[in-house]
Amino acid sequence: MATETAIFAGGCFWCMVHPFDQQPGILKVVSGYTGGHVANPTYEQVCSHTTGHTEAVEITFDPAVISYAELVEIYWRQTDPTDAMGQFQDRGDSYRPVIFVNSDQQRSIAEASKEKLIASGRFNEPIVTQIEAAKPFYPAEDYHQDFYKKEPWRAELGEVKRKAFIREKWSD
Repeated sequence: MATETAIFAGGCFWCMVHPFDQQPGILKVVSGYTGGHVANPTYEQVCSHTTGHTEAVEITFDPAVISYAELVEIYWRQTDPTDAMGQFQDRGDSYRPVIFVNSDQQRSIAEASKEKLIASGRFNEPIVTQIEAAKPFYPAEDYHQDFYKKEPWRAELGEVKRKAFIREKWSD
């Protein structure tokens, strides 16, 4: 089976795992850090805003079951693409929304999807989610992996604003 990876940043990585984890064709979702200039950063280093990293999820998927385009659509429905400096209660550059692309094909798909979202008029503010070339991805510490399964009540608290936004903007 041929697999591919997708990397998405959309605020706290805890909130980005579950929407993808439950989809057919998803083999693995890993919370981690990418886009920075420090190798193997720790959570504390990333939170210090000195590494340039963004919290993200790396998704390993079977493209015969779920396409990259479908993953991008799921991504849009989990984020506020109009907020460049964080997502919901998570503020700062380490929580910025970014689609990190691994190939020219992924870039084309992501850019076309972004243009479609802009043209839809769903949002009154500009779509500011960046599309950037993937950089090395560093898995986060074990306690961050599958957080929504380990501590569901904390994960649920962290998603209150996100879920309200999703209901408001995507209830179609």
